[in-house]
Amino acid sequence: MHLVFVTSLVPDGAPATGYEIANAAIIDALRRVGARVTVLGYTWPGKAPSDPQNTVSLGSVDVRTEGASAAQKAKWLAGALMSGLTVSSAKMRAVSETRIREALASIGPFDAYVLNAVQLAGAYETLFADRPSIFVAHNVEHRSAQENADAATDAIQRTLFRREARLLESMERRLCRRARFVFTLAEEDRDALGVRGEYSASLPLVTRPSAPVFEPNRAIECDAGLIGTWSWQPNRIGLEWFLHEVAPRLRPDFRIRIAGHIPAGLGPVPDNVELVGRVPDATAFVRQAAVIPLVARAGTGVQLKTIETFELGLPSVATSRSLRGISHLPANCTVADDPAAFAAALESAAAELRSDLDGAEFFARQRRDLDAAVAKGLAVLGGTSVRGVAA
Repeated sequence: MHLVFVTSLVPDGAPATGYEIANAAIIDALRRVGARVTVLGYTWPGKAPSDPQNTVSLGSVDVRTEGASAAQKAKWLAGALMSGLTVSSAKMRAVSETRIREALASIGPFDAYVLNAVQLAGAYETLFADRPSIFVAHNVEHRSAQENADAATDAIQRTLFRREARLLESMERRLCRRARFVFTLAEEDRDALGVRGEYSASLPLVTRPSAPVFEPNRAIECDAGLIGTWSWQPNRIGLEWFLHEVAPRLRPDFRIRIAGHIPAGLGPVPDNVELVGRVPDATAFVRQAAVIPLVARAGTGVQLKTIETFELGLPSVATSRSLRGISHLPANCTVADDPAAFAAALESAAAELRSDLDGAEFFARQRRDLDAAVAKGLAVLGGTSVRGVAA
């Protein structure tokens, strides 16, 4: 079966966000269970596809709102308002529909689409309706947008998030209804999208091609380490909660390092917190921390940093929201949602310097279950008597 994997960003071999890590894992699983996959989408500026023989690039785009000029933001918003699209899909309208058709024609005969998230699929929705499809819902996007609206302090921003939520709910409903099969990244998202039953499944993800090597005697350089794409609003909500509610309850000498781009307007940072910016090796960074705080307080889908932490066998303290999509909790993970309890658990975990686990078993179980879920979806797609689908 030949599938076209329609995604906003094609893999470039150096995934920098949870979205890109998830994409690589899903594409690898599709290929492991026997599908031929051609990827269609954009590249980051200055990046090249990691698998050019099986990739059709639509050109380069930078869709990050953080750091974009006021003129660029205004252009995106105007495009969304004029087209009736969400802002996230308006960002994807960088090429004409004719260019999309030409790109699809260049691929040659194929059987079905894998519509990977709503952004590109929603930008050119009618163009991907001529064949059967699988829809991959990375998040319940309309719920995330509504949470962003609820957390916004600016009236204009709140209005725009509410608009996104309304449009996204309709778009997600259409994409799920048209799809032969729906994958979510968290089990509870199947209920939120109304896709319970034999035509949907959740995907347990992995963050790497093979299990990491267990390092039981790693060097500790700080008590707690956090890394993430903090400009993404659900992640920012968790970071603000940690900085303002948890960190002040920790001992003054409890050393915290936070990696990743820090957006403006976070407010004062406690004295025991060091902001280190972007780091060359995310795995090396988290392995230098005694304990990993997993601080999600909003959003849907799965937290890839949670999965990576468990693959590495690192001690952690996690909010309930950080454990979305996780069915097997390691023994060295403590769950806490109250700030005081979270802080106490962090201090306790950091004091136990030898509570690391070998994450190979967690990794193997995740990948086995991922392949089984993907195979189930392809079996339904391949068995459907619809024009263009080959078993």
